[in-house]
Amino acid sequence: METRTVGPLLELNKAVPSFEESGLPPLPFSMKLMPGDCVVVEARSASRATMFADLCCGLVPLEEGAVKFMGLDWAELHDRELNALRGRIGRMTRRPSWPEFLNTHLAITLQQLHHTNRPLDEVVAEAARLGELFGLPGLPVLPPSRLSDVDLLRAGCVRAFMGRPRLLLLEDPLEASPVDLLNPFLSAITEARDRGAGVIWLVRGNAVWQGYRQGITSLWRLADDGLVEVRTA
Repeated sequence: METRTVGPLLELNKAVPSFEESGLPPLPFSMKLMPGDCVVVEARSASRATMFADLCCGLVPLEEGAVKFMGLDWAELHDRELNALRGRIGRMTRRPSWPEFLNTHLAITLQQLHHTNRPLDEVVAEAARLGELFGLPGLPVLPPSRLSDVDLLRAGCVRAFMGRPRLLLLEDPLEASPVDLLNPFLSAITEARDRGAGVIWLVRGNAVWQGYRQGITSLWRLADDGLVEVRTA
C-alpha cells in the first residue's frame, strides 16, 4: 500500500542555491509540488536543468531557505535517511550517468539495490516488465557503450520509473525520441501520478510536452531571474 504524503511532496521554500556549487542564480527559489502534480519547467540551459534537479534531491548546498521532500528537510538528514529518501526518486538526466564498468541491466537496477532493501529477483522482474513497456526486447545486458542512443533512452525510462517513485525528475527525455516511445512514457507518468507521485518535467522547448498540456498542473521558467511561475492550469 502506498503511503500518501500530507501536504507538499516537494517544497522549495525561499531556497537560495550556492552559485559556486551549482551555477544556479543565487536567488530564492520557491515552489510546491503536491502529490499527483505534473509541473513543466522550461530551462534553455541543460546544465541548469540538471543542477535544478540536483537541488530538488538535496544535492546543492543552500545559502538560505530550505528544500523538503516528503516533509523532511534534506539539510537535516543523515546518510541512511538520505539514501532511503533518494530511493523514492526516479530521474532522467542529461549528465552522463551510465557507468562503463557495469553492464546496462546492473546500471538500471543499481539505484534500487543501493537505496532500498528490495530482493534482487523482485527488482529484476520489475525492470524486465518496464523494459517491455518502453519497447526493449528484454533487459539489456551489454555495456551502455554498445547500445544505440534509442535503446539507452528506453533504458533510461526503465531506470527512472523503477521502484514506483514518489518523485520523478525528468530532463527533456523525449526531445529526440522515437515516436513509439511517447505513449508509453505519457502513460507511465499518468500511472505514477494516479498513485500519488509528483512529476517535474524539465524541457528546453515546448514541442513534446504540448501533447500532455491538459495534464500539466503549472508551467515555470528557470533563467537568470531565477524560478518564475508562468502559468497555472
